[in-house]
Amino acid sequence: MAIADKEPGFPFYVVSRLISQAYREPLKTLGLTYPQYLVMLCLWEKDGLMVSQIGERLSLDSGTLTPLLKRLETMNLVKRERSEEDERKVQIELTYPGKSLQSKSVQLGQHALSILDGWKEKDKEKLFELVQKLIQDLNGE
Repeated sequence: MAIADKEPGFPFYVVSRLISQAYREPLKTLGLTYPQYLVMLCLWEKDGLMVSQIGERLSLDSGTLTPLLKRLETMNLVKRERSEEDERKVQIELTYPGKSLQSKSVQLGQHALSILDGWKEKDKEKLFELVQKLIQDLNGE
């Protein structure tokens, strides 16, 4: 067994990298990177989120998230608006093109992760349940 295989975080790093890689080609049709796609998923679920709310959902700090949001704004997919009550707070809203992109992305997740097609439904559910538990535990929830 290799030293890296004994490192608890190593398999998660590999899985994360492989999932990102699986999404790369399908996302090219949308003109998005995987992190940009994750931001869009958050906004398609609930438009008008604050930057801090998106950061919480994706476990990203504002230093990482701000350039992503600026790029999405440059692509005319979102618009950023400072709160009138507190200028430190920035709300992110989908533009019409950003909303329209959702219909093109509907099958993307299923296509990118088609490797799980051979899995039993209960195994998929158990995997997602365990991953959610791990995320909660690592976040101290």
